[in-house]
Amino acid sequence: MIAEIQVLPSPAGPPDARYAHVDAAIAVLRRAGLRVEVGALGTTVEGQPDAVWATVRAAHEATLAAGAGGVVTVLKLAEGAADGPDSGPTVDELVGPHR
Repeated sequence: MIAEIQVLPSPAGPPDARYAHVDAAIAVLRRAGLRVEVGALGTTVEGQPDAVWATVRAAHEATLAAGAGGVVTVLKLAEGAADGPDSGPTVDELVGPHR
């Protein structure tokens, strides 16, 4: 499964650390042991479905735990069904030709 997650905490961070709440979510994603690629407007996570779901939820919750007053999380998912839960596209299949 591939997920692209964008957390939009309010505020994004305190004045002295502009994106601290976003950084807290990214830290959770990186610690999960999944493939993680941080982008300018979202982060892509690749792994087994149960692990991806748990990880994106933890990232969402991390923004609140870091001190955000609220958060909206935008999530896009890609998963295949034909050959099992991990049969969908991979990051390399989707973006490899463009690198």
